[in-house]
This record gives sequence, C-alpha cells and structure tokens, in this order.
Amino acid sequence: MNKNLKIAVIGGDGTGPEVAAEAVKVLKAVSKLESITIQFDDFDINGNRYLKTGTIITDKEVATLRQYSSILLGAIGHPDVEPGILERAILLRLRFEFDQYINLRPVKLLPGVETPLKDKKPEDIDFVVVRENTEDLYTGAGGFLKKGTPDEVATQTAIYTRKGTERCIRWAFEYTRKRNNPKGKMLTFVGKTNVLTYGHDLWQRTMLEVGKEYPDVKIDYNNVDACCMWMVKNPEYYDVIVTTNMFGDIITDLAGMIQGGMGVAAGGNINPEPGGCSMYEPMGGSAPKYTGKNVINPIATINAAAMLLEQESFTAAAERVMKSVAFVTGNKMQSQAAGKMGFGTSEVGDLVCEYL
Repeated sequence: MNKNLKIAVIGGDGTGPEVAAEAVKVLKAVSKLESITIQFDDFDINGNRYLKTGTIITDKEVATLRQYSSILLGAIGHPDVEPGILERAILLRLRFEFDQYINLRPVKLLPGVETPLKDKKPEDIDFVVVRENTEDLYTGAGGFLKKGTPDEVATQTAIYTRKGTERCIRWAFEYTRKRNNPKGKMLTFVGKTNVLTYGHDLWQRTMLEVGKEYPDVKIDYNNVDACCMWMVKNPEYYDVIVTTNMFGDIITDLAGMIQGGMGVAAGGNINPEPGGCSMYEPMGGSAPKYTGKNVINPIATINAAAMLLEQESFTAAAERVMKSVAFVTGNKMQSQAAGKMGFGTSEVGDLVCEYL
C-alpha cells in the first residue's frame, strides 16, 4: 500500500482554523507512529477573503483541489456574509464537482460524553448513516413564476436517478458487510414511500434488487418520521441506515445530538472511486463568538481526521486515533461544551496525541 498521503486543509471561518490545526497535529503524530508520509497544503478559502476581494473560490483552486485524495475542512460560515453564499460556493460546489456521492456519518456515543437519552450507554448508540449526497432537492432544479406578486409560484424538484440511487445503496451494502456488526448486519432504508410515490419507489425497488446480491445483510425499512422516533427511543436497533439527501440531512442532525452534540460529530463527503477527491469535516458550525479564545472543542474535527485515515485504508492509524479520542473523552475531559472541557482547544489536541 502507498504510504504517502496529500491532504488539502481548508481551515475556513471562525474557529475552523483552530480545530483544523488540532486535527493536523494529531495526523502528524499518528503518521510518525505508523510510518505514513503526509503532505499538508493550506488553502485560504473563507468568508474574510470573500469580504476583502469578492472571491470565494476560483476555478483554478477547484482544479488544484481535485488533485488531492482528501480535503480536511474546519468550518464554513461568517457572521458578515449572508447565510448560504459560502455554503453553496464551497460545500455544495465541491460535493457536486468532485462527485462526492456518499455522505458518511458515524453516530457513536463516546465514553464520558453526555447524551440527552436517559440510560443510554456507548454500546447503545453506535450506528452509521449513509446519505446520498448529490441528488434530491439539492440539485437546484426548479424556479419561480410571477415572483414577487400575489400569484407567485415556486417549484423545487427532487431529482433521483437509477445510477445515483444504486451506487449509494450498493456502497451502503458493502459498508454494512465490512462493518460486520456482531449483533447482525442490517441495512435500513429510511424514506417516505407512502407519500413520495415516485422517487422513493425507485429507491425501494433498487434496494430490494441490489439486496439480492447481499444475502448476509438483513434489509429493513423505516418511514423517516418513524426513524426519528426510534432513533430516540431505541438507537441500539440500528446498524447502518441508507437514505436520500434531504432526509439524511435532517436525521443526521438528530443523530448528532444523541451522540453528544456537534462538538463530537464528524462526517465525510466521499467519492469512493479510484482517484476521487473526498472531504472530511466536523458537523458543528464556525462558532465565531469563540474565535481565538482557545475554548472550542476539536474532538469532532479529530474524529473527521480518523475517518479520513480509515477511508484512505490506513486502518491501524485510524483505530489509534479513535481509541485515543475515546480515552481522552472518557478519562480527561470534563465536558464537550466550549469553555467547559477542563482544557483548552490545543490542550485537547495534545492529550489525543499523548495517548496515541
């Protein structure tokens, strides 16, 4: 296996550069232990640049980023930039241009991390959501008729293709098989087939057809509203969930809260194809009020770095990072909330490095 890795680092806005720095610190430390050579290149893509120059990201930068297999992102979101401008220009553009058709969200309660679910323990909250990442309502298909008048009509069309649906479902089956849950391999499709009778019918038919190739994986189905209830009541029920772009966007925020909040939740926007470029990030925002105070929690971004290593097939290095994070949350940190961790941002990064 190639032991060389090139990572593009986009610190982004607010506290993003601070948490990204801690993830890089951990990656550098584990790379020495596992004899991995990692090259880090920083990209100045953020709201401050946009406010100064009017430029968010150039075509040349996109072309350059395409040459990396992995991007580590801190956070996007500036208080002086209208919401959506940076997100569409950076996050959505890279997802679509780089065909990052898998959004991977591990949902795992770490030791020492509080969950709002009564009596639930780390062994009860340990599942994964695989979200299709390039179709559905996010394609931007739609428009206005008679905009700004009393007769205005707005349409937003959800687009589902057999190709996009099948490749996501097939990847989810493979991931479920690889995850090899000792309680039993089960893939749950979360949709709304009783109402969304076209797009989600395509999803369900594809799920059943592809599932014939995976007889060792149990196929399950939840309506999205039922999933939200069961995720709170019995999160231990789930192994891997596969779902559409919009529903995945919603249920992963709920999942993030039951695993202890956005301070620990990480995600990957993945192009699994050979030569594909993937992007890993914490699920929390840029938290501008904490910028430069060394109080923000870097655990989510460090978890994103572990995901990066796992998807790049550096499994042993990924496991080192995840075990170290679990030790630090379970034995060192007082809380996952900003300013209440018992340590500063950089000290948490140091602790994770110490226990690698």
